[in-house]
Amino acid sequence: MTKILTLAVAFALVSPVLAQSPTRQAESLYQKGLAAEKAGDPAAARNFYTEALKLDPKNPNATYSLGQLKLNAPAIATKGREAKFGAVVIPVFQLDQATLQEALTGLVVIVEKESKGEVTPNFVIEDPKALLAGQKISLNLKNMPAKAVLRYLTDQTGAKVRYDEHAVVISPR
Repeated sequence: MTKILTLAVAFALVSPVLAQSPTRQAESLYQKGLAAEKAGDPAAARNFYTEALKLDPKNPNATYSLGQLKLNAPAIATKGREAKFGAVVIPVFQLDQATLQEALTGLVVIVEKESKGEVTPNFVIEDPKALLAGQKISLNLKNMPAKAVLRYLTDQTGAKVRYDEHAVVISPR
């Protein structure tokens, strides 16, 4: 009797999942793909859209999103890296008359430490006329997102930031 009851309960829990139509399963995978895309993970989004199309080859949303993903994957990945960088909170960031290069080097070390190695920003300074090289920065910040710290650094030096596919590029305004 106990085995029959256990099997009945197990079947009751599993049957709604098994009973889902391929179309509903495909829609669920499509929604997961959208969430992965929004989170800045084009590889995961591609996998979800592809799996959705295996279950429902005529799914127009998954077909369209997969095509758009092929065009926009680098930009999506860039936004994902920007969001990860911005989510790292810097407990203390103090500078006294530091150069921009010194400040960025310090920021890399702190971001790597605070993210436990999950975020490793690559900074590139594009300054062929050396307009930023002579700038000195003094800051005393506490509990700030890394993206905000970077904004303060660029504000003090008259620089701007561009998030590229593989690096954060700093250049004069």
